[in-house]
Amino acid sequence: MTLPMVVPAPDLPARVRIHEVGARDGLQNEKSTVPTEVKAEFVRRLADAGLTTIEATSFVHPKWVPQLADAEQLFPMVRDLAADLPVLVPNQRGLDRALALGARRVAVFASATESFAKANLNRTVDESLAVFDPVVRHARDEGAHVRGYVSMCFGDPWEGAVPVPQVVRVCRALMDMGCQELSLGDTIGVATPGHVGALLAALNAEGVPTDVIGVHFHDTYGQALANTLAALRHGVSTVDASAGGLGGCPYAKSATGNLATEDLVWMLRGLGIDTGVDLGRLVATSAWMAEHLGRPSPSRTVRALSHKDTGAPEEQ
Repeated sequence: MTLPMVVPAPDLPARVRIHEVGARDGLQNEKSTVPTEVKAEFVRRLADAGLTTIEATSFVHPKWVPQLADAEQLFPMVRDLAADLPVLVPNQRGLDRALALGARRVAVFASATESFAKANLNRTVDESLAVFDPVVRHARDEGAHVRGYVSMCFGDPWEGAVPVPQVVRVCRALMDMGCQELSLGDTIGVATPGHVGALLAALNAEGVPTDVIGVHFHDTYGQALANTLAALRHGVSTVDASAGGLGGCPYAKSATGNLATEDLVWMLRGLGIDTGVDLGRLVATSAWMAEHLGRPSPSRTVRALSHKDTGAPEEQ
């Protein structure tokens, strides 16, 4: 298989942990129902490819995300894998359902903007934070690891550019209630590298250390890898990505797919950054899922490596 030439760059992390979201964020928008057995096999194949953090599902009410209505059936099918399997929990009921099945890593999802909080959570930003506070504290009391997602960190389809201090306030609130990790979401894909650096610097200035921050970029304007590199240069070493580039956001129609895990691995491999991921197995997994979904993978790397080699040199 063709692989990139490795040319390490200075001042970048030696290893990046990929937070794989394809089985949750990637599949939640599918119009046709993906069978539970196929989802479970997808998670198993992702783990076999070397991914160590795989977001398995979401314990939201089935009315809101019908594609993930099988969370109770799916999670027991994969929970014994040798990988961390975070799940989303929207409220106390969702947390209770997840903990009852043995989930040890959970995530809550907040918004940096009022418009998206209303569209996604039907609450104001402060009302949603008030709901999450007891959920996070209960999860921590039960020994679970808690991640806090923050959507619309860079732009909002209704409000436009989002002021950095507004994002920092929500992030700080999530940390104060007990979240151990943050994921900064570029939900509609409008971030640029300078904006990424400015937000990370502002978070550091407010006492949020880089080592608890992950980044979650969408590729609407083709900036996801550039923004990821900017975050890496700041010291971020956790990057969200979706196998095959699956996913978007059901409440933000301008959001296109997530950063493809394969495209990310290709870049990181070329930079000499370790991920532990077998790119060949990952590409085969995304090609397999694309067949089940009945359309080609959006990932450029999957498309390139799924065709016969064109004669480009192999990595030595």
